[in-house]
Amino acid sequence: MVISSALIIWKGLICITGSESPVVVVLSGSMEPGFKRGDILFLYMNRDPIRAGQIVVFNDGRDVPIVHRVIEVHEQRDNKEADILTKGDANLYDDRMLYTSSNRWLQQKYIMGRAVGFLPYVGWLTIIMTDKPIIKYILLGALGLLVIISKE
Repeated sequence: MVISSALIIWKGLICITGSESPVVVVLSGSMEPGFKRGDILFLYMNRDPIRAGQIVVFNDGRDVPIVHRVIEVHEQRDNKEADILTKGDANLYDDRMLYTSSNRWLQQKYIMGRAVGFLPYVGWLTIIMTDKPIIKYILLGALGLLVIISKE
């Protein structure tokens, strides 16, 4: 029941926010001091054009999405697409070397959403479980044991 409820909530958030991943955890310090490692970001995606200064999450084929700020946008008038350049606030250089498609610009189709809110440090549990899988197994085992021994 708990798993079904969580799945329904997640799918509902996807529909409401228009983002394939409405909640992400910041995994690096590249956006400090604005966002720190372990912060949870809430994403929203609509048809409004991406603008310089916005914080976006993008994934152009990597295992993990990247949270960075848009620093430049070149809109193409003929097809209403945009070429986007991003950069982490704490990074010295833009992200051109990060784009996996070997392009100098990020295409708009790789943007997963814009950051519209955040919760500081709440994502540390996710980071700890990813970095130390034994903790994940202990937590799952404890939850399983709790289900078995509960009397309801």
